[in-house]
Amino acid sequence: MIQKKVCMVGAFATGKTSLVARFVHSIFSEKYYTTVGVKIDKKTIDIQSNQLNLILWDIHGEDEFQKVRLSYLRGASGYLLVIDGTRKNTLEKALELQTRVENTLGKIPFILVLNKWDMTDEWEIETAEIDAINQKGWTAIKTSAKNGLGVEEVFQTLAKKFLDN
Repeated sequence: MIQKKVCMVGAFATGKTSLVARFVHSIFSEKYYTTVGVKIDKKTIDIQSNQLNLILWDIHGEDEFQKVRLSYLRGASGYLLVIDGTRKNTLEKALELQTRVENTLGKIPFILVLNKWDMTDEWEIETAEIDAINQKGWTAIKTSAKNGLGVEEVFQTLAKKFLDN
């Protein structure tokens, strides 16, 4: 079995914990819980005739990148860069975080997760901004931890990137 560490990275309240809960346990809670430090979950998936054990590190959301977080990233095979589409500033924070993560770990697979797609009436991210991200060659996937849209796809896509590397 192949084991891969995946870090959930993003500003606070973007839905990192909810995405993990939806993926691992198929649940969603309306209650907001702040992650303190890191919460670790795991799930085994079958992909391309391989079993992958994904170790999911749900790292506390911060608007300031702390040294302690850099130590959480060590050993990661990839990461999910999570934004809240109803808060434009989380995209700006994600762009900064991506640079810092890459400076720390080098170029490893990641996916930009456009979360809270179930709230499109409150969406603040413009289509042109998503197009600009796609032009960088990044993979961006729309998700909703609330209704499950795209959640499985995000983890499956990242797992495929692991196998293709």
